[in-house]
Amino acid sequence: MARAPAILALALALLTGACSLAPAYHVPETATVPAFKEAGPWAPAVPADSGADRAADGAWWTVFGDPVLNGLEARVTADNPTYAGALARYDAARAYLGQARSSLFPSIGLNANVTDNRQSDNRPLRGSNQPDLYPADTLGGSLDFELDLWGRVRNHVAAGKAEVAASGDDLAAIRLSLASGLAEEYFALRGADQQIVLLTTTVDAYARADALTRRRYRGGIASGIDTGRSGAQLADAQAQLADVRASRALAEHAVASLAGLPASTFSIAPVSTDVPIPTVPTGLPSTLLQRRPDVAAAERRVAAANAGIGVARAAFFPTIGLGGSGGFQNTGLADLVTAPNLFWSIGPSTVLNLFDGGRRRADLAAARAHWAEATADYRGRVLQAFQDVEDGLSQLHHLGDEAEAQDRAAAMAAQTERLSLNRYTKGAVSFLDVVTAQTTALNARRAAIALHTRRLRESVRLIRAIGGGWNENAIAAK
Repeated sequence: MARAPAILALALALLTGACSLAPAYHVPETATVPAFKEAGPWAPAVPADSGADRAADGAWWTVFGDPVLNGLEARVTADNPTYAGALARYDAARAYLGQARSSLFPSIGLNANVTDNRQSDNRPLRGSNQPDLYPADTLGGSLDFELDLWGRVRNHVAAGKAEVAASGDDLAAIRLSLASGLAEEYFALRGADQQIVLLTTTVDAYARADALTRRRYRGGIASGIDTGRSGAQLADAQAQLADVRASRALAEHAVASLAGLPASTFSIAPVSTDVPIPTVPTGLPSTLLQRRPDVAAAERRVAAANAGIGVARAAFFPTIGLGGSGGFQNTGLADLVTAPNLFWSIGPSTVLNLFDGGRRRADLAAARAHWAEATADYRGRVLQAFQDVEDGLSQLHHLGDEAEAQDRAAAMAAQTERLSLNRYTKGAVSFLDVVTAQTTALNARRAAIALHTRRLRESVRLIRAIGGGWNENAIAAK
């Protein structure tokens, strides 16, 4: 009995002197840049302070000012099965962390046995004072606790925490990917709406021009070649209209699936108004690595792999535990819980594996290789992040210049179309001039709409590249 306090004191001393065999963790070094190369005077260096240029709490899609898009984006986290699966994986990571943390505490159990027993008549060392039949009733408990001298358990917990953080970042990355994918498909649909309005108007105009040409043909003014050209042009515009309607249907189906809704019961009313191109605040390059969830997840997995090295190293040292058991035992339930029936045992135990055929060395080599892999993945993610932002900035920059030129081309083509039709009506030019002018005008208008749609989608991709939602205070605090 006098040795029990000494044993407890020894266990406490061992715990206070415990160490960790994991390497000191540092975030892997990566290339740094002072500013984005493709950022020009048209792109602000920091987020705007108010208005549509600011999106807080991750609701970055509100910068587009589209209430239909806002409502659809809210459904992603509520109904999308891909997001629900990622959320389940995050919950599983938290549960695994709970399992790892349980090893920091002693395992305590209770047991009770009420048995009747019979010994063999031919048992070894049978004595005359040993009964053949006897009851055995036991009420007791046990305690087991690993003394984490080498940091095995603590590094398991550290790795679990890092994995939970990485899983949370994975969840944010999937949400960002789904939300941005929905926005891209939505803007493709809205671009199709504008194309449909343009082509519907064009078909009506071509139908009137075809009717005019046929009247002139019947009057002997126009030739059969003119009527053939006008009819072919009308049919081609009708075919383009059917094609755009088919593309709109596919975009609508994609939006439905991303919003977690059946495509068969989902529809979006067409609108013809333009969605303005937002100004996307990119912030500083140094904030990018802290805001992109995929980069953050990769960094946390490096930390988890670093802790895994500590776990593998601890296997080379003995496992020391503190165990105890005690309770009451008697040949009957009567007077079971009394002092004469008390039994107990307590003391440390140790296990050291002397030979395992190289298994522990292989485990350590695998842990180091896993760390090297995670580090390489992190650096690759960083490089990809910078590339994605530079791609988005360059696309928006050059597409903006292209859109300005295309708008001028559309305006001039529309003017030429009007003049050629007036001159044809007066007999000054052939219908070939009209067809050429109308085709050029239609192509220019369609190209302008397509460029606007492309700029909207590139804006979404740039937002995804910089990590989604932002606000000025959050970036300033990084």
